[in-house]
Amino acid sequence: MKKYISLIMLALVLLTSFGLWTSPVYAYAYDTDFESVIHIQNIGTEIAGVSIDVINHLGELTNYPIADIPVRGSTSLLVGSIGVGSDFKGSAVLRSSQPLATVVSQSSSGEVKNQPLSSGFSEGSANVLIPTVLKNKFFFHSLFSVQNVDTETADLTFTFVPLIGDPPDPVVAGTPIIHQITDLAPGVSYFIDMGNFPAITENSFNGSVAIEAKKAGSETPGAIVGTSMELEIAGYNAYAFDAALNTSNKIFMPSAVCKFGPNRNSTSAYAVQNTNNFPIDVKVTYSNGNIDGPYTLEAFAKRSFDGCQAGNPRGFLGSAIIESTGGDIHTVGKIYGGGLYPAHLGFINGSSNVSLPYIRWTESNWYNQIGHRTYIAIQNIGTTNIQAGDVVVEYYNKDGTLAGTHVLGAIDVSKKANSHPQYIGASGYEFGNDGGGAAIVKGPIGSQLAVVVRVQRYIGDGNSVGEDYTGIPTN
Repeated sequence: MKKYISLIMLALVLLTSFGLWTSPVYAYAYDTDFESVIHIQNIGTEIAGVSIDVINHLGELTNYPIADIPVRGSTSLLVGSIGVGSDFKGSAVLRSSQPLATVVSQSSSGEVKNQPLSSGFSEGSANVLIPTVLKNKFFFHSLFSVQNVDTETADLTFTFVPLIGDPPDPVVAGTPIIHQITDLAPGVSYFIDMGNFPAITENSFNGSVAIEAKKAGSETPGAIVGTSMELEIAGYNAYAFDAALNTSNKIFMPSAVCKFGPNRNSTSAYAVQNTNNFPIDVKVTYSNGNIDGPYTLEAFAKRSFDGCQAGNPRGFLGSAIIESTGGDIHTVGKIYGGGLYPAHLGFINGSSNVSLPYIRWTESNWYNQIGHRTYIAIQNIGTTNIQAGDVVVEYYNKDGTLAGTHVLGAIDVSKKANSHPQYIGASGYEFGNDGGGAAIVKGPIGSQLAVVVRVQRYIGDGNSVGEDYTGIPTN
């Protein structure tokens, strides 16, 4: 049996959700044992007093205090350490006297080496989108949760849209499948395991889902958030991404690759979802000028774009822009091959200041497959080129002291730059391995920076596992 915890953070902080699963130690990813870790950064101006309210499936609440966090400081909270039992199923509210930035990772002591990551939300929405949902497809099952972050009970409508066919064959949308629940209490989450979900009767499913929330018994919009994990059924790969709360006709993707990496076997894939109840056209433009599309997407349907399908050469490393005509979209980006299975949402907007609550680097424990390294991709999604020296990455120890600053070069429009703790010298060689480490990316006032962090772990033979989270705007 899988057990879950989901997390939201209210008031001056962010919203996110996460899960806790317990199963045999050496099971495949779908049946494995994960324990959630909350990585928290104080981005306020004073010491943050923090506590967490845990809410079970009956709506019963228990409060647990968390140690104060210094300004710019960070900590990693192992959920099991606060007294929550392994059979718990419910939600939580993280409360703070100062604004926080958070990321939730799923850790495992079994054969799953990757850490599925979810980044935070700033608010809920009446409409939530999960651009890709799988059941027994590509050897994965999806598990996702939706949490009521309103102050009133909610009714939810799930619209599942299956795809028929796989590229390069014609892909069309099948008949939507509707699933409804009523009276979801405030703060409580509703969980769907696609591997065991009666509403989807077919043996396999590849598609997307749109979720609408209304205040119970009315037509008044509610407020929800969501997150999804995709777990390999007969393997050890796992990754997570947040549900989309906002849409646009232009989505920025800081990472695009074709057969890239030490063994030339990592490729990007974008799951693009039509967020409208009518057809639209979608294309992807890569940073080298290659274009894939346009293609027509039916109502609420998705299409997958492979980083090697647009004529990109083997070894391509760049970024991409996804554009739609006739209506809005949203996107999940993934990397597959070479052990890497990261995933994250595409960007609609950027920020001139971005917080990164979970940053690690190791020299001594890399090749023994124990430690982690984080790589930061920073894309300029604004309309003005950024000059050399105008973007910096500040790395902070868990006590809030500045460990060092990496000054970046010029970043032209739609281009990207990279950073990691090794750039700050000796103080970055074993960064964050004492229970906390964070960073802040700072750009010129008015700049639009999209930031993705990849947390990697070496698994031998030149390969690494890795998962992504998106940086959290702080201005």
